[in-house]
Amino acid sequence: MDELINTLKFDASGLIPAVVQNIETNEVLMVAYMNADTIKQTLETGRATFWSRSRQEVWVKGDTSGNYMYVKEVRVDCDCDCLVVLVNPAGPACHTGNRSCFFRKIEDGKLVEDAKEQTKTDVFAREQAVVMDRKEHPEEGSYTNYLFDKGEDKILKKVGEEAAEVVIAGKNRDKDEISYETADLIYHLTVMLVDNGMTWEDIYKEMERRSN
Repeated sequence: MDELINTLKFDASGLIPAVVQNIETNEVLMVAYMNADTIKQTLETGRATFWSRSRQEVWVKGDTSGNYMYVKEVRVDCDCDCLVVLVNPAGPACHTGNRSCFFRKIEDGKLVEDAKEQTKTDVFAREQAVVMDRKEHPEEGSYTNYLFDKGEDKILKKVGEEAAEVVIAGKNRDKDEISYETADLIYHLTVMLVDNGMTWEDIYKEMERRSN
């Protein structure tokens, strides 16, 4: 790890800029700064960790908001003085609630703010990010880890059971029950997708293909 750190070029304050990008969509989410310690912490924990220049302290993205960024890959530019951190975000990157901190653009010489970019599908991304994190960083007592430990047959059995519950709820024509059971099914489908090395992005792409 020290050999890696020594190849990087930090500024006079011991910092290096990090561009954070969504690994699924390639959208740029934010720009922050890291030092040697936060780079090590990021690589060791799998959660994006930065150095706050304003507060002069270590900043784990999501510790306050719950919107953690689960790091999948870190890239270094040709001059070794800038990083790109590819993540699965568990929620909006920006404190304003926007999906990306870059929600404003220059238009006709003016700064124009887009409408809130967060979409309903972001809830899928948040749940998926947590499930992926559990798979890579198991936690004792986690139901998700229980499913992964039991393996494919258990996961598929639960998907089947939850699908049957949705059918029953639909037959009962109970909206609250339908919502509850469908949410359970989506969670177990998420576990199944992650277990197969897939994400909801794969499903979105297939749905888009069918709509063309």
